[in-house]
Amino acid sequence: MAKSIITTGKVLRQIVIGQLQDVSEDQFDIQSKGFNNTIRWNVGHLVYWMDKFCTLSFGFSSAIPPHYETLFASGTKPSDWTIAPPSKEELTEMLMAQLSRFSELKAEMLDVNLQSPFNMGPFQFMTSGELFNFALMHEAIHLGTISSQLKVLSR
Repeated sequence: MAKSIITTGKVLRQIVIGQLQDVSEDQFDIQSKGFNNTIRWNVGHLVYWMDKFCTLSFGFSSAIPPHYETLFASGTKPSDWTIAPPSKEELTEMLMAQLSRFSELKAEMLDVNLQSPFNMGPFQFMTSGELFNFALMHEAIHLGTISSQLKVLSR
């Protein structure tokens, strides 16, 4: 089962990267009515949180610039940005680098207890696998948001 979670992570990330192929740099910054953020924010948010989740789950060293937290942590939004966000190309490269790191994961790594439980709202995650699985659910939720934003932009 653990191997299938890793495979799901790889497939999901490939879908995210594929979804972004034909999105223009300009489309990355349009905040359509009814959405709290832009495609750029959602992509950066995925990069930021996957980095955090993999650091907590597997002891990977962080591979993102420190300013990503200011731009993409939960509760942030483009209208509050005071620094330039990364380009589509940089964010796509980060997505691909994270996908590459998924190949370092081994099934037994998912059974390891976290150094301390990770709490998010009413949820508590005890193992690396639980937290990584949550990261994948989080990614799928934001992929849905990006897909919806793209549908609105195409109208």
